[in-house]
Amino acid sequence: MADITDRAPRSQDARDALDVSDVSRERKAADASDVSDGRKAADAPGASHGRKAPDAPAPAWHPARADRRRDGGRALRVRVSAVVVAAVVLAVLLVPMLVPLDRQAVDLALKLRPPSAEHLFGTDEVGRDLLLRCVYGLRVSLLVGVVAAVAATVLGTAVGALAGALGGWADRAVMRVVDLFSSVPHLLLGIFIVAMFRPGVWPVVVSVALTHWLSTARIVRAEVLSLRARPYVDAAISGGASRWRVAVRHLLPGVLPQAGLAAVLMVPHAIWHESALSFLGLGLPAHEASLGNMVNSARSSLLAGDWWPTLFPGLFIIVPTLAVAGLAGAWRERLNPRRRSELML
Repeated sequence: MADITDRAPRSQDARDALDVSDVSRERKAADASDVSDGRKAADAPGASHGRKAPDAPAPAWHPARADRRRDGGRALRVRVSAVVVAAVVLAVLLVPMLVPLDRQAVDLALKLRPPSAEHLFGTDEVGRDLLLRCVYGLRVSLLVGVVAAVAATVLGTAVGALAGALGGWADRAVMRVVDLFSSVPHLLLGIFIVAMFRPGVWPVVVSVALTHWLSTARIVRAEVLSLRARPYVDAAISGGASRWRVAVRHLLPGVLPQAGLAAVLMVPHAIWHESALSFLGLGLPAHEASLGNMVNSARSSLLAGDWWPTLFPGLFIIVPTLAVAGLAGAWRERLNPRRRSELML
């Protein structure tokens, strides 16, 4: 009986041990299946190890397509600028011959009429047609801008070429004079120059020319110093060429494109300068058609709610200058392709 009673608990223990071993084997089998499933998922194509796979592939960036889009926008800007400049030139040349402007014509019955089919830009405070006066004012602004830009470019080119060609103490002395003039604001110096003469177009031209040649002188001097380091200039000097011959035959042709670009870029600045002086009452006489005078005389109308006497002369100042600046920017990119490639980076 004792053996029977001893075997009973032993058999119970054996059954418990068997159950435990079965459970452990089932757990190991489950773990093994999980590991194998994970390896299969990791080995599957498109799976990422330790990272979540992206939902959709990122769009590829095509440099050629981006360059074509950029070139297309630049070409469109140049075309629009060219059309605006051509329209402005035709207007200032043809309108005065077709429709003469009577400076003394006053019609108070048409005072401050809004834009209409009869007067596209409306009328001013004494009944004059704003479109016709804007065209005549733009004519004066372009005359001042072009003549002053050419005069300032000639003066700046001469000073910059002289400083760069001579070098040494002469270069330092000339550039210190340029720095001295640059320390005075352009508008303040222009007011001082215009105040010495009677109001008119030519005092404004002189004022703009004498205050805008400084940047051209710096550009031309830097270009001359760069050209002096070229091998063909050294060869010409070693061959016995005089300084005058080197400057005329080698240095001057090299700086002409930069000087021409500076002249074109100076036209918008000259137009703004003339408009500012006329707005301050220091440019053309009050009865002359000038964009600055028109904006100045329309200030009281603007406070009364009449917007057109101020808007259209302001647009005639802004739009042509932006068009000229757009064409000058395209010319600058053609002269310096390296700078264009740097701006694209």
